[in-house]
Amino acid sequence: MKRINIALFAIVIIGLCSFSSADVLRTSLKLKVLNELGNIEEGASVQLYSSEEDYRAETNPVTEVQYTDKKGEVKFKDLEPKTYFINAEKGDKNNIGAGVQTDVLEEGKMNKITIVIE
Repeated sequence: MKRINIALFAIVIIGLCSFSSADVLRTSLKLKVLNELGNIEEGASVQLYSSEEDYRAETNPVTEVQYTDKKGEVKFKDLEPKTYFINAEKGDKNNIGAGVQTDVLEEGKMNKITIVIE
């Protein structure tokens, strides 16, 4: 019985050590969209671009368009740890002239950004 317990303990330890945090955590981005008054904007469309040229021409997006939820948030998963350009809009409001560029995303983390549309 003691040998079985030791063997099971060893298997559990080996299994836990075989997973690294990079395997579990993928680089992600959570965006919160607010209007000029600081209120949450539900239903705003958000899309990411990998270069300023693509952002300005609205071509070659890195992601599909996603829409903010009732908390004004949208999440993008499985991203590369680099800089992205954000296009957020709802009706006649957008983030042009405000924050459009992210910092380099931290690898293996949920990066968080707030965008204001006006």
